[in-house]
Amino acid sequence: MKTWIWILGTLYIGLLIMASMKSFKKGRSSEEFMFAGSNIGLMLGVLTYAAALFSTFTFLGMPDFFRLHGIGAWVFLALSDGIMVFFLVWFGYHIRKRVKTLGFKGVAGLIGQTYGTKYAGYVIFLSAFLFLIPYAGIQIQGISIFMQAAFPNSLPAWGWAVLIILVMLLYSEIGGFKAIVYSDAIQALLLLTVIWIIGAVSLKHFGGIHSMFEAIEVVDEKLLSIPGPKGLLKPQFLIASMIAIVMIPVTQPQLTTRIVVMKNLKSTHYMAVSLGFFAILIILPTLFIGMYGAQQYPGASKDEFFANAFLNDQSGFVAALAVIGLIAAGLSTTNAQIFALGSELRGLMKGDEKKIMRITKISIFLFSLVALAFSLKISDQIVLLARVSFAGTALMGPMILLGILSNKKISWTIIPLSFIALVIFLLSLAKVIPSEYFGLRLDLLLFVLLSIAAFFSHLFSKAKS
Repeated sequence: MKTWIWILGTLYIGLLIMASMKSFKKGRSSEEFMFAGSNIGLMLGVLTYAAALFSTFTFLGMPDFFRLHGIGAWVFLALSDGIMVFFLVWFGYHIRKRVKTLGFKGVAGLIGQTYGTKYAGYVIFLSAFLFLIPYAGIQIQGISIFMQAAFPNSLPAWGWAVLIILVMLLYSEIGGFKAIVYSDAIQALLLLTVIWIIGAVSLKHFGGIHSMFEAIEVVDEKLLSIPGPKGLLKPQFLIASMIAIVMIPVTQPQLTTRIVVMKNLKSTHYMAVSLGFFAILIILPTLFIGMYGAQQYPGASKDEFFANAFLNDQSGFVAALAVIGLIAAGLSTTNAQIFALGSELRGLMKGDEKKIMRITKISIFLFSLVALAFSLKISDQIVLLARVSFAGTALMGPMILLGILSNKKISWTIIPLSFIALVIFLLSLAKVIPSEYFGLRLDLLLFVLLSIAAFFSHLFSKAKS
């Protein structure tokens, strides 16, 4: 396996170098560096969006989630992604229409313009920083786990994590956003290939889909229904998760940016529809791997399950391909998120463009260090950590949608309300306050209240003069 890792790893590094050099342009403007000139075609658009959306969260997280919670996880992610695709078609039209009028320097900058106050942008940026950093940490930790399993007597977890950060910063600094888009394309194709090879091996172990379900019924029949053996997949959890996932194109700036930089609206709509097919193709094999884990490793830790299902139980070539696939998934997604945070910060600054770009690049480096530190502290399930990221940023959805859709002079009321909701949600995560009130999940309750506030804010706002 190690020989194959070196061969495939060298090939992958070579592709990253090619992507960086192809993207490098001397004397490029900040617009070209941060947004690739807003001229991304359909194929690259589908692959870069998919790579930013499906990452370590899908590659490792979903098999483990299926293993622990059963086939109801399909409702949690696949159904929610399907609804998100339809929403993306509608949202893509409206945000591109808004950007055509106001320009685009990140979601925070755009929303600050629509409300006429920088404080709206600050709240958006704060939310993105607080919840994208942990999400980036998930990717880094996932790679570290795999590399430790593949090379147990080499670098410690923090050593692999540092190496990942250095590679990520190097090729994004050389090629900018376009280099990230090219690396995303490599990652998306590699992820799809690897996950299907391992998924097919897992399904072959059972002898077919029907035999798989029969075998899992013997292990624990609760895995074949909701709310699952741990009782997690209850209606409120699924509804709140669906809202959080549907809001991803609105509230996760790395994905919103990919909508805006598409070449035209037609490409954006085709990208959204293609993404739906890609989502099913990615999620289906994770079900097979998860069911394999439920039968073979029901009581194992996530690290043990990952090491066995993706490395020890595979041929040397497939195991090596899995390692490189995970590295690619983690690198491109982490870079997309951290680069997006730099872009959001840039949108809040004014003044000399060269100075702003210098501060932006320094901030990307600092954000990387924070994500690195967080990756060393993660111990929970990957999917649940990712869901917290989705839910936290989703709270900004009503304020962002109001700013994009309203044609009135919008009241500032929603801005402090969104900030208060963010603080309340953070307190619930820290277990300072309960996470459920009146029989409702707090994240769901906060989103509903903010949506109502946004509706009345629009209703009672004055028309623009």
